[in-house]
Amino acid sequence: MDSKKQTPVKYYVGIDVGSASVRAALVDGFGTVVAHADQPIQIWEPQPDHYEQSSADIWAACCSVTKKVVCGVDASQIRGVGFDATCSLVVVDKQFQPLAVNCEGQNYRNVIMWMDHRAVSQVERINATQHRVLSYVGGVMSVEMQPPKLLWLKENLQESCWEKAGYFFDLPDFLSWKATGVTARSLCTVVCKWTYTSDGGWDDSFWKMIGLEDLVKDKYEKIGNHVLSPGESVGKGLTPEAAKDLGLPEGIAVAASLIDAHAGGLGVIGADVKGHNLPCENQPITARVAMICGTSSCHMGVSETPIFVPGVWGPYFSAMVPGLWLNEGGQSATGKLIDHVVQGHAAFPELQSKAAASAHSIYTYLNSHLDLIKKSLPVGFLTVDLHVWPDFHGNRSPLTDLTLKGMVVGLTLSRGLDELALIYLATIQAIALGTRHILETMQAAGHHINTLFLCGGLSKNPLFVQMHADITGKPVVLSKEVESVLVGAAILGACASGDFVSIQEAMAKMGKIGRVVQPNHQHKRFYDKKYEVFLKLVEHQREYRSIMNSF
Repeated sequence: MDSKKQTPVKYYVGIDVGSASVRAALVDGFGTVVAHADQPIQIWEPQPDHYEQSSADIWAACCSVTKKVVCGVDASQIRGVGFDATCSLVVVDKQFQPLAVNCEGQNYRNVIMWMDHRAVSQVERINATQHRVLSYVGGVMSVEMQPPKLLWLKENLQESCWEKAGYFFDLPDFLSWKATGVTARSLCTVVCKWTYTSDGGWDDSFWKMIGLEDLVKDKYEKIGNHVLSPGESVGKGLTPEAAKDLGLPEGIAVAASLIDAHAGGLGVIGADVKGHNLPCENQPITARVAMICGTSSCHMGVSETPIFVPGVWGPYFSAMVPGLWLNEGGQSATGKLIDHVVQGHAAFPELQSKAAASAHSIYTYLNSHLDLIKKSLPVGFLTVDLHVWPDFHGNRSPLTDLTLKGMVVGLTLSRGLDELALIYLATIQAIALGTRHILETMQAAGHHINTLFLCGGLSKNPLFVQMHADITGKPVVLSKEVESVLVGAAILGACASGDFVSIQEAMAKMGKIGRVVQPNHQHKRFYDKKYEVFLKLVEHQREYRSIMNSF
């Protein structure tokens, strides 16, 4: 036996706050997830398009899952902690106590979720200003960003919330504050969701123009005047109180955080692709797009120079990968849309029963059922007469029209399991066609993309992955670790610890390729025709809306 003393393994904790759950992972220096835990968090929907959460509930879940993944591990081997989260808005008072973001005055519900669309009127007025900062969000600000939500709070909860507020945090920044006691913000959050620019900082004229001049008066203390790059160490690490809550030693390095989609991008986009016969091999990282697909989907592409893409957020400098510009396309409802379509179908109880009897998930069962009914056809061809426009929650990219609605063309009176499987397939295809629409818009503006890197819950569905390969015509790379978002969060902790000299080094060492899914080019003509129909659907929707608006 080798008598030499082995170097202890170094571990990093990644904590990811998604829309419906909090997850944590213990990850080693090679990007391997050693332990994993998750816990659901509560969502309130007091009225349509209002979605709220509790920062106390979220932090309690963070503590619970972290304690589980580090249980039994030598604390001296845990080197750093990284957080990522949805870009939800957290409101606290001057003593950091939660403030209600609702008319009911329920203070524990102090988070306006990213997918909350209450601020439609406010975002329309912001976009009408045509202020220069809007050029960095694709020309049109989304209702899911923070300025319209802040304006809604001022106009609707002036006394109960706006005047009492001490701090407005993006959720990833709230978590790093909770861990360190430092109110520093991440460059990722303030650039992507708050209009901060990496070269000029806050633009006073924008906030004054939209009626939020109050934020300028105190030198932006409420929304952040100390900004750190993602992965940079925050303060003196974990405070004694946070260390006790999380089950970790005091003083462990805590990284400036990322939005969850950006953490997923970090976890996959920099992986070494040698030996996989991919078109992006021996090409810069700018040939890749990371697609993070869960409740919603985000499409992250980087470039060496700023590229302004109509209807696509960015360019944001150093918001994900230091030194590179980021463009971010997105679809507001993808996993949520698939669930909505499947669970709302008349045959859903039958599907539940048969899936349970076969000991499979409902989606594994649906995929198998499609294989049974396809006969001699490729599975995708089953929807030749069934087409879906997927914007049931508005269009984020590239049309930036939150008033668009979902559409289904080709329905019959049949209500059985076959029809449920077909509408499920057509919905997945519609999401992939939406991805193609985003990629083509990015490429027309100057991006050169040849490979997709997928992660997130939907990347576990082989039908979803194959449809994206076939419909975009690009190979899809799946990471070795399914939980790429957690690996991305752990990469942040690894950088904060000083064990890696840069984000890029950590990405290359900790991001690993698992499987490559190639497109079936023999199906290209069919999907080109589907794409033609897809684009016609939105044309028709706009036509009939124009007719009805003239009534």
